[in-house]
Amino acid sequence: MKDFVFENSTKVYFGENSVKNYFPMLLRQYGPKVMLAYGGGSIKRNGVYDELMGYLRAAGKTVVEFPGIMSNPTYAKVQAGAALARKENIDLILAVGGGSVMDCCKAISLAAVYDGDVWDAFWAKAGTIDFPTLPLGIIQTVSGTGSETNGGSVITNEALKVKTGRDYPQLNARFAILNPRYTESVPMKQEISGAFDSLSHMMEIYFSEPDDDNVSDVMNEALMKSVVSNIRKIIADPKDYNTRSNLVWLSTMAENRILKLGKKMDFQCHILEHSLGAYTSCNHGAGLAVLHPVYYRHIYKDGAVKFARFAEKVFDIPAAGKTTEELAREGVEALAAFIKEIGMPTRLRDLGVDRELLKPVAAGCVASPGSYRQLPAEEILQIFEEAY
Repeated sequence: MKDFVFENSTKVYFGENSVKNYFPMLLRQYGPKVMLAYGGGSIKRNGVYDELMGYLRAAGKTVVEFPGIMSNPTYAKVQAGAALARKENIDLILAVGGGSVMDCCKAISLAAVYDGDVWDAFWAKAGTIDFPTLPLGIIQTVSGTGSETNGGSVITNEALKVKTGRDYPQLNARFAILNPRYTESVPMKQEISGAFDSLSHMMEIYFSEPDDDNVSDVMNEALMKSVVSNIRKIIADPKDYNTRSNLVWLSTMAENRILKLGKKMDFQCHILEHSLGAYTSCNHGAGLAVLHPVYYRHIYKDGAVKFARFAEKVFDIPAAGKTTEELAREGVEALAAFIKEIGMPTRLRDLGVDRELLKPVAAGCVASPGSYRQLPAEEILQIFEEAY
């Protein structure tokens, strides 16, 4: 394995009684003003809002609400949250929701204390955070991105038509409460999309050097196989708690940095989807589902040994009588068949993407330094056209 430095400072409280057992105790560690940040208001319909407000009131907290965090959170929303946090002298940001809410709040925790343009300093390029950020806590209601236990924050700058993610350890939440029961109110389409996003993260890490025997890849194979199995199970029985708890923890394992140790990592497909997200309101998991098989058909020969191993270990495809390249191709097609099986979209046109946007979307992409082969600009456009 390659050399690495590992850090994860987020303390996780997992389980169906995790909010009741730990949230009141955690609140005692912070000052009187809490910014309650959430998305479109689903937490008010499913009872999570009332439950949390009960604990916040009992702890004597003054709650300042920051609702309306959208999918693909924008830099303008980050700036609005930071301005509110400064105005109200917030002591703790509480992000309640899925990855978009978490990502936006991480950026707010930085922007609220930074005297300058955080996009230019920390998203347009990698910056250095050598000062304390505003404390952040997370209560997850949607799983998939794995954002609950890392410092990653993907933000869209609408003015520039750029969607960029950075991972700063200093932006890790102080705590993350993961109650799988909270995900039960999420529509099945969103549940599956989030679970596929977890699989996507695992594949982006797996299909990269080193390809020799290493602990990260062995763990990843088991986790990818488990994601596939548990997506099928949740479709068959949406009420099964064990399946939901597996999907929540699989999401966390995909992005808590453990699988990345010693790996070069690809994330070319995420680069493609991020550019797509900068121009459209495309669901992140759905965009990845469309793009992954198309992208892998372009590069599987460059990483044939690993793709063949993926076919065997994740989709149980027998190797007997097949060349490495043939087995690798079967692995890619098994992934494509699985995406269709679980009802995910297979074409960009299914997502309402305008064909005229393909050229500017492709032009906004860069080649990933961690991929098996560096894609030239014309091939990136070809991938979008084939995906359409």
